[in-house]
Amino acid sequence: MLHFGTDGVRGVAIDELTTDLARDLARATARVLRPSAIVIGRDTRESGSELEDAIVAGCAAEGVAVHLMGVVPTPAIAYAAEQYGWVGIAITASHNVWSDNGIKVFASGGAKLGDAEQIEIEREWHAMVSEPVVHAQATVNDATGILGEYATHRLNVVGEALSGVRVVLDCANGAMSHVAPEVFMSAGADVSVINASPTGRNINDNCGATAPQQLAAQVIAEGADIGIAFDGDGDRLIAVAASGALVDGDHIMAIAAVDLAHRGLLRNKGVAVTVMTNLGFHHTMRDNNIDVVITPVGDRSVLVALDEFDFVLGGEQSGHVIHRAHATTGDGLLAALQLVEYITRAHVTLDQAASIMQSYPQILVNIRTLNRVHDPVHDIAEQIARAEAELGDNGRILVRSSGTEPLVRVMVEAADQVTAESIAIRVAQAVVGIHGGSIEGTH
Repeated sequence: MLHFGTDGVRGVAIDELTTDLARDLARATARVLRPSAIVIGRDTRESGSELEDAIVAGCAAEGVAVHLMGVVPTPAIAYAAEQYGWVGIAITASHNVWSDNGIKVFASGGAKLGDAEQIEIEREWHAMVSEPVVHAQATVNDATGILGEYATHRLNVVGEALSGVRVVLDCANGAMSHVAPEVFMSAGADVSVINASPTGRNINDNCGATAPQQLAAQVIAEGADIGIAFDGDGDRLIAVAASGALVDGDHIMAIAAVDLAHRGLLRNKGVAVTVMTNLGFHHTMRDNNIDVVITPVGDRSVLVALDEFDFVLGGEQSGHVIHRAHATTGDGLLAALQLVEYITRAHVTLDQAASIMQSYPQILVNIRTLNRVHDPVHDIAEQIARAEAELGDNGRILVRSSGTEPLVRVMVEAADQVTAESIAIRVAQAVVGIHGGSIEGTH
């Protein structure tokens, strides 16, 4: 049986995430959340329409009306949930390969579900295996026009302020393929587009935010000012400077945080980031008198912190960036527009803007253990304490279990690569010594 992970439910489409499971997850969602209606959208995977049909059937069985958006970015579904008070379901496996698919659920108001809601839905969902299937006629409404509303809303954040900027967009053959180029052109940018021809099987295929090397080469070849790579469902981005240098979510957030603070727009002068955020980001925030709240991995956790502390900016190194004044979830398009608007307004290159933060060398080691490890920090507390003493203020160590598979992840940041690697391997070996398994490599 599948379970909710860091960001929804995922599995091999039709094989693991079957149509029956998708149907029953929709039924469970309807029973627990009791929505006035459910809005559904999907990315470009070929399994999306089949899973959509199953989810519609599940909604019909519970007597819930459905609004279908078609192929749209995940943040557009969150936008619809926020604007219309519906529950949102996104059919997507985000940055995963085309053969996977998944389901993300947004509560009425556009926020991702909290832990308590997920647990309740999952309990109801898993209990349904013994229930008879109910067939009912669905009330289905065409909601494709909401994509235009979403695009207009995001465009209005920057207006036509991108005039004269040469931008290359890598749409990952995903859900941003049509909407992102149109919005950027409407904002005045000179736009070149790659990987915007979805086939159902080429989403994230050596392109987009998880593989931005093609974009970097294109930016250099065209002499562009900036490149933007989205992931398959469009909720995150990686930027590329004119030099070809990659600019990750930490740097994008650092640029935005300092700019907003200087303009008096960084509410409560704080940001929310995850435990994976680079130490260099924390030092930049300290130097600019900006408070940082640290959350677990996942932009859903970041949003909770943003609302709790009344902040307007947060996100993840992976490129989920939440501009809370305008959105309820990570939005690659919105973050990209804000970033390009900044370099235009400030008359700086992205290379210059990104220099506000210096990243510490970061090593991540994955240990595939024989069984799930629930508390690796406790198990190797002595080795972690020794590493922390060695790193002092010039580094940090993070040890955590994967939420979806028998993996323990060891992340080390240090002033230099050699130190980071040696400490990471030493701690990883300690995990293997206690729990068995093998080290899968460093990156």
